[in-house]
Formats: sequence, C-alpha cells, structure tokens
Amino acid sequence: RGKNYLMEKHYTLKNNHKIVENFKITTKKNSSVINTFKTLKKLKFIEFPESGFSELKKVINKISELNGCILLIDYGYFKSHNKSTLQSVFKHQKNKLLSNLGRADITSHVNFSLLKEFFLKNGLKVENIITQKDFLKNMGILSRAEILAKNMKFTDQTNLYLRLKRLLSTRSMGSLFKVFLAHNFKINNYSGFN
Repeated sequence: RGKNYLMEKHYTLKNNHKIVENFKITTKKNSSVINTFKTLKKLKFIEFPESGFSELKKVINKISELNGCILLIDYGYFKSHNKSTLQSVFKHQKNKLLSNLGRADITSHVNFSLLKEFFLKNGLKVENIITQKDFLKNMGILSRAEILAKNMKFTDQTNLYLRLKRLLSTRSMGSLFKVFLAHNFKINNYSGFN
C-alpha cells in the first residue's frame, strides 16, 4: 500500500518458463471496494480474496433464498497480520512457494475478521468466531470420546486420545482452526457456539 494507492502482487510466466513476481497499481474499482472494509484500514499489506468473495456472494444468495446458513471450519486468524500468509505445502512439509508447481498445495490463512465483515455487509448475521477446540468441546466431543472408549481395547483408546489431542491442542489444530457460522435465522441458540 502506498500513501494514495494500492499495489497488487502478480506472478508472470516468462518465455524462458521462469515465474517472476511483479507489482501493479490496482484499479480504482478494486481500490474503492477494498477501502470500504474497516478491517483493512491502516494495513500496509492486504490479502483480499476478490474471487472468493465473488463465489461467496452466490452462496449468500442461496442462504437468503432458503433461510439457511454456512458453517466454515478453517485455519486462519482474527486480527490482520499485516503480512503475506501465502504458502506452499508439499508432502505435508512447508515448501518454497514456486517449487514443485503442479504437485504442491498453495494456500493462505483466512482473515476471519474480514470474512465476518463481508457477511455482515451482505445481510447475514454472524455468530462469535471461536476456536476449533472450544467448538468441539461445546459440542461434547470429550463425553462422546469417553463413551466410545469404554468398549475399546487399550491400544484403540490410546489412538483415540492421540487424535483428540491433535484436534483440541492449542499447539496443534485446536487454536489454529477457527469455526464460523453465518446465517439469517431468527433464533439465537446455536450448538457449539454457547
């Protein structure tokens, strides 16, 4: 972000099959849309999912038409990092972004504050965004695990509790993954969010 303009990062494939990173000044239209989001104000680095929001608008139209909801569980953050979260993963390991193209997963973290603002701007209500750990505990995962474990062999119980630890641990998926509910229901009592 410059003082009076936004720059977009692009990757271009050159004739020699090399991929080059370059920057272009964003269009006035994109700049004005981005500037409507309070979540993005005063940030020097912005990740804005323009195509993702375009697809989500189709989902929002269906939710509104059918009086439905959308439940999202993904890894991400509540407050903007002010830096790129774009990353590449290959064989379950971090990978240089432009290495193993076509074989590696390229992903980024979800900005849940921005997502919340987007859904609110489009007429949906949003429940508090909570961690996967809190959501699963609120849904009764521990008592269900105890019931299952009663009829298991010791080795199967150990396996079950290791899996639980991975899902709930703040050092693993428990805090990294967030749970998000957007809807147009009139009720205010949602399992997992209380």
